[in-house]
Amino acid sequence: MAALHRLKQCPSMGIAVSRLHTSSRASAKLHYKMLVLGGGSGGIAMSARMKRMMGAENVAVVEPNEMHYYQPIWTLVGAGAKTVASSGRPTASVMPSGVKWVKAKVQEINPDTNTVCTDDGTEISYEYLIVALGLQLHFEKIKGLPEGFEHPKIGSNYSVETVGKTWKALQDFKEGNAVFSFPNTPVKCAGAPQKIMYLSDAYFRKTGKRSKANIIYNTSLPVLFGIKKYADSLWDIVKRRNLQINLRQNLIEVRADKQEAVFENLDKPGETTVFEYEMLHVTPPMGPSSVIKGGPLADEAGWLDVSKENLQHKRYPNVFGIGDCTNLPTAKTGAAVAAQSAVLHRTIRKVLKNEKPDKTVGGTYDGYTSCPLVTSYNTVILAEFDYNGQPLETFPINQAKERRIMYHMKADVMPHLYWHGLLRGLWGGPGPYRKMMHLGMK
Repeated sequence: MAALHRLKQCPSMGIAVSRLHTSSRASAKLHYKMLVLGGGSGGIAMSARMKRMMGAENVAVVEPNEMHYYQPIWTLVGAGAKTVASSGRPTASVMPSGVKWVKAKVQEINPDTNTVCTDDGTEISYEYLIVALGLQLHFEKIKGLPEGFEHPKIGSNYSVETVGKTWKALQDFKEGNAVFSFPNTPVKCAGAPQKIMYLSDAYFRKTGKRSKANIIYNTSLPVLFGIKKYADSLWDIVKRRNLQINLRQNLIEVRADKQEAVFENLDKPGETTVFEYEMLHVTPPMGPSSVIKGGPLADEAGWLDVSKENLQHKRYPNVFGIGDCTNLPTAKTGAAVAAQSAVLHRTIRKVLKNEKPDKTVGGTYDGYTSCPLVTSYNTVILAEFDYNGQPLETFPINQAKERRIMYHMKADVMPHLYWHGLLRGLWGGPGPYRKMMHLGMK
């Protein structure tokens, strides 16, 4: 029956396998020593590392999109400080040379038979699998979206289609409420929903509109930010700039034609508040990849079930995960992917030698993640922390303080590190540099 099911899922069809500017027809059955699912930051970084480890001809990446985006910069795009064009490059240009690009969408993963089915019916078998499928945005879980984006005054920095609308809404603002939301789900880059609030405040001040703006941040969380050291600094900024923060408020409906946003009080089920807005920034609910959710690789919540120490799957030892699709109990950020890529590299190298992956402190993933909290057009609080929510700072200074140099890092240094370091498998996070900066103390 299982074989019959796979035949239904993977009918005999060809698939276009594209590398840079060439394409060729391949047979319906493909096999690779290392198959990488997803061509985002984690997938491209690991395919570059695997190419060096086992040879390009043994590695393939399944990714349907023609464009690859550096999403962290969308915070600045939404505030007019960067362009959308600067955030994207053709996928072909970031795919490691010689690695096979299977230009298709993953439809089903069958870890018991070491096979993957794509949406065009191709079956691909593998010896080892890296799952880097990211997470899914669910604008549709908010009543009135995504169709509400057809109206002006509403945007979201979380998609390439809507980030430009944020900047347009910001420019067109005259007077009234500027409302910013944070959903009642896990999210990627949990600082981004409030970064655009601080940037909007700075923009209104710069353009002489601040006195006419009532800035409101409605978050489903019981705190402003999850790490107290940085939250304390953010609360100081909030009070100094007269920003209104409402905790435990979840956006459930947008009435774009009336410019109204409806929020529910999570502490009092059934109680709702309607906010009129002149500008609305929506952070959508998010969830696990539909390919993983409900399948044999998922945990109960639908996320890829991997070891928090070495990123190996808990039940299938030849399967590994990285990034937003996993159930790693840390913030989902690009910085986390960088640190994870170095750990996963070591894990796979050991597995290939028939050795047990590290589970001891020092060789394992400590949950490192980072959130450059943009607080204006020239200042950033660089939050860095671990699984335990303890600060894990790279520089021997107080990073909870707003600094111009950190804005330069966010706007200029980090994109360069991304395109030329992480995606080439050469940047595994600041861990080694942290030790040098702190004279080996951290």
